[in-house]
Amino acid sequence: MHAVTFQAPGEVRVDERPDPELQAPDDAIVRIEATGVCGSDLHIFHGRVAIEPGFTIGHEYVGTVVAAGDAVSSVAVGDRVLGCFQVACAICRACRAGNFHKCERSRTFGHGAALGGLQGTQAEQALVPHANLTLRRVPDGMASDVALFAGDVMGTGYHAAEPVRPGDSVAVLGLGPVGLCAVQAARAAGAAQVIAIDSVQARLDVARGFGAAAVHLTEEDPRAAVKAATDGRGVDVAIDAVGDPRALDLAIRVAASCATVSVVGVYAERCEVHMGLVWIKALKLHTGQANVIGHLDRVLALMSAGVLDPAPLVSHHMRLADAPAAYELYDRREALKIVLEP
Repeated sequence: MHAVTFQAPGEVRVDERPDPELQAPDDAIVRIEATGVCGSDLHIFHGRVAIEPGFTIGHEYVGTVVAAGDAVSSVAVGDRVLGCFQVACAICRACRAGNFHKCERSRTFGHGAALGGLQGTQAEQALVPHANLTLRRVPDGMASDVALFAGDVMGTGYHAAEPVRPGDSVAVLGLGPVGLCAVQAARAAGAAQVIAIDSVQARLDVARGFGAAAVHLTEEDPRAAVKAATDGRGVDVAIDAVGDPRALDLAIRVAASCATVSVVGVYAERCEVHMGLVWIKALKLHTGQANVIGHLDRVLALMSAGVLDPAPLVSHHMRLADAPAAYELYDRREALKIVLEP
């Protein structure tokens, strides 16, 4: 089969790889119909997250089950399915508490040996462990390029907005796909106002279409805009969907006293945090990778009902064979969301 492999920082390649084979009774093999290029993939592409050269990357996927182990009961061969970006065992202490994202045996697709050695989904086929927990049938009528958001990007946006309560004011910093999904999720959670901050006008326009007030990061003064919108208080929830110390600092500064700063942007390095502001404002931090498995059924139900709709985020459909060009396009921020199709 063909698969997208990491070669070196700034270089991916489409290679021939052996077809996957079942390894455990609860494994499934999925023939991929659609797979996304994600901001997390860019961290690998840039070398911020180190993986082995030749490893298959990617972690967003929709496809059809072509093989299943004897212990797989929730899906069957021939089912059209979507899956989560990571897998969990369902039996460790963290999983029994519902904290699937901190599973003691967690493995993440396409992130190399450090995160479980699970080959990625930017391929014609993928091995999916713990299929009963990892996979869901795609709802009737839902397009593949929409369904693939449930297992990562929309689930992460939903996680980012978990602290939002009805009537809250919210700021979302960074309007990539996760940030824009967080805008939708905050609105769905009952936010009275959402202030969306970015430096790319096209992304601000999308956020405005989702009902947010758009603020340009460099052409306007985000702190002044937040103060004006909240009678000087700041927002109840500030979401850092970037993973950059400057975004985190701004999130802390626009947050009101006793607010929550929700950090879903990926941090692979140390960064300085103004703990004086965090302390004096009595801020709460909501951080870490999203519990996408735990949220999956709620997110999928909201998507099926049209309350959450990621369709406007898909800017490009490209062939799997064109993955190197897709990564270059995404790296230049000339695409919002790229869906690869074998």
